[in-house]
Amino acid sequence: MKKIKSLALAVSCFLSASFFTAQSLAGETFTSDSQALQAKLAGLKSFQAQFIQQVNDAQGESIMQGKGNIALQQPMMIRWQQASPDDTLFVSNGDKTYYFDSFAEQVTIMKTHSLIDSTPFVLLTSKDPAQWQKYHVASTDKGFSVTPNKGVESQVEQLDIVFSGNESGLASLLVKDSSGQSSTFTFSDAKVNESLTTSLFEFTIPDGVEIDDQSQGE
Repeated sequence: MKKIKSLALAVSCFLSASFFTAQSLAGETFTSDSQALQAKLAGLKSFQAQFIQQVNDAQGESIMQGKGNIALQQPMMIRWQQASPDDTLFVSNGDKTYYFDSFAEQVTIMKTHSLIDSTPFVLLTSKDPAQWQKYHVASTDKGFSVTPNKGVESQVEQLDIVFSGNESGLASLLVKDSSGQSSTFTFSDAKVNESLTTSLFEFTIPDGVEIDDQSQGE
C-alpha cells in the first residue's frame, strides 16, 4: 500500500464512523460515557466547516501547520480537502473512498468500510459489546477521550473529541499516534445538519493520473 497521510485518514475514518451511528439515543439515561458519546454523535446528521491543523512531535514541538475544509453527511459521506501544506482531497460516497494527491498525480481507491478496522473508530459503528469493551471512553470538560485498552492493536493511541455548544457541531479533534505525534484540527464557520448535495461526495478521476485501486477483493 502506498503511504496515505495517516492523520487525515484517521480523522476521516472517525468522522465516517460517527456519521454511520445514525440511531438516536435521545431521551435515554446514560450509564456510561460510551453511551453519552454515541448519543452526541447520533444527533450530528451533517457537518461542514473550515479547519486549521496543528501537528506537534512527541516533545510538543510544532512541526507543521495546515488548513482546509470538510463536509460530511449521513451515511458515511465525506469530503476532506487540505489546501496547505499539501493540496490533497479525500472523498467518500459511502461505498468507495478516493484519495487524490495532486502533486504526485495519484489517486488511491479504497473501500470505505475497510478503513475503520483496527482503530478506536470501529466502536462508533457497532453496538456489539465486544467491540466497545476494547476501548475506554472518558468524558472530559468539553467532550470525550477515546483510548484503546491494553492489548488492542490500533492505528490511533488517543482520540479527543471536543463539541461546540448551541448545536454548532464539532469544535476540534486531537489525534495522537503511537509515536507520540499529535495533530489537532480546529473547526470554524461550521454549518450543522444542513442538507448537502450528494454530488459534493462524488469524485471524477482526472485524465493522466496514476490509479492505485485497493478496493478490489476486499
